[in-house]
Amino acid sequence: MVKRLLLALTFLGSSLSACAAEPVYTKGGLALGGYDPVAYFDLGKPAKGKAEFETQWSGARWRFESAAHREAFLAEPAKYAPQFGGYCAYGVAKGHTAKTEPAAWKIVNGKLYLNYDKEVQRLWEKELPTVIGQAEAHWPGVLGK
Repeated sequence: MVKRLLLALTFLGSSLSACAAEPVYTKGGLALGGYDPVAYFDLGKPAKGKAEFETQWSGARWRFESAAHREAFLAEPAKYAPQFGGYCAYGVAKGHTAKTEPAAWKIVNGKLYLNYDKEVQRLWEKELPTVIGQAEAHWPGVLGK
């Protein structure tokens, strides 16, 4: 099962990498698929943002569950924005971009990381902190592949 998942992830990553990727991964036109990045830190879980608390940053539309979360993000976007533009941290470590799911997340040393899904997240966690260093070495170069 894990081999099949890794093959699927590699295929997905190489197909996404066939054209240049955007600096921020969006789903449905929204960064994090409309989830509030501040909620991961503040609430300790993903929370859907609301259209009335939307803003633009780094070429993407971001939504928040409250005005307070939007203001916190605008004051320190680098603190709250997911690493690697919200692309899968494991995929970036392996040299490509891949989509992410809001429920597959982890805060490590005060930074938000997302993964393709929970199974990939478990693989990523087994290789911490090596994979973070690998991803940092590949970022943002993987966007142009």
